[in-house]
Amino acid sequence: MAEPAHNIALYVHWPFCLSLCPYCDFNSHVRDNVDHAAWRGALLRELEHYAAQAPNHHLTSIFFGGGTPSLMAPATTAAIIARAKELFVTGDNLEITLEANPTSSETGVLEGFADAGVNRLSLGIQALDDAALSALGRTHSVAEARTAILMSRDLFDRFSFDLIYARPGQTPTAWRTELKSALNLTRGHLSAYQLTIESGTPFFLAQARGALELPDEDASAAMFEITQRVLEDAGMPAYEISNHAIPGEESRHNLTYWRHRDYIGIGPGAHGRLTLKGIVHETRQHRAPDIWLERTLVNGHATQRSAPLTKETLIQEVTMMGLRLTEGISAAAFAIRTGQTMEEAFHPDATTRLVEAGYLELTADRLTASIAGRQRLNAVIETLISSQPVPQS
Repeated sequence: MAEPAHNIALYVHWPFCLSLCPYCDFNSHVRDNVDHAAWRGALLRELEHYAAQAPNHHLTSIFFGGGTPSLMAPATTAAIIARAKELFVTGDNLEITLEANPTSSETGVLEGFADAGVNRLSLGIQALDDAALSALGRTHSVAEARTAILMSRDLFDRFSFDLIYARPGQTPTAWRTELKSALNLTRGHLSAYQLTIESGTPFFLAQARGALELPDEDASAAMFEITQRVLEDAGMPAYEISNHAIPGEESRHNLTYWRHRDYIGIGPGAHGRLTLKGIVHETRQHRAPDIWLERTLVNGHATQRSAPLTKETLIQEVTMMGLRLTEGISAAAFAIRTGQTMEEAFHPDATTRLVEAGYLELTADRLTASIAGRQRLNAVIETLISSQPVPQS
């Protein structure tokens, strides 16, 4: 067999949920009935379509996201994992993550996913407070969340769960207490996301009519700083804006995104980044589940877009993703991926001004965002790649 051309990751999108959360803008849909056999066949066909474009690549990770992938039949998960191992070069350290919700109906099948080959579980806990869970539109209780966490820790070699902070009515003191409680349940990795209001979601509409009041900027910033300190003191420093891990427990799949490496995306609305003949292409599958299914069963895929990234978009993506990481952006990796040096890509003097303002740190071989820079990353990036003013504290 020929040597692998280079590493690649696989993302599999399962678009179905039991119900929709008011803050979520992911490609998620509620269905009473799902033809699991048809979906299994379609996902396998689209996997084969893209694998043919990346022959002899080394597969480093598989991530089942959604939606709620724990509603997928474990047999579908097993079939995709088995076929991926046939289509790509793999090793013993292949990371296979599945997102799950901690409702009673789903925890009962977690053992089936472990048997299918999943070795890392990511649980969508979101809060350890029943009133907050209700406000977030979650259908599980804190008791169910704790049960799911304990079961997951027993079944999977690696395990993480998500929390959301800066929720309506939440205070920094309450968040510190909740976060410390969560530490007793972790095993090496925790994702802590600040609540953001996405356009078009029920929370967005509620905020627009004055029915949703979030913590102010000072309180939100305090909660961000509490997150950094508490988790770092617990031996789980941030390796990305919202993700914390003990060394070695970082999500290798998500690092593929943040380091802007190649990955295949299959399933409704899935995105991919694929280097073809030295040029980075973006791929995007049709978002609508029914249309995606029909086109994939007929054509072998439901690709809606497959095109080279423009130089400007490539630079934007590499910068935006890389500065989310505490390791920042390697100058050498940036040049290889974009075909330009940082000096050529960024606006004259912008780096210097951001460094002087305390938002960026620059060495001979790396550009990183400080904690203050990561708190206002969108503004920092806008300044870096344009002539916008330096963001104010």
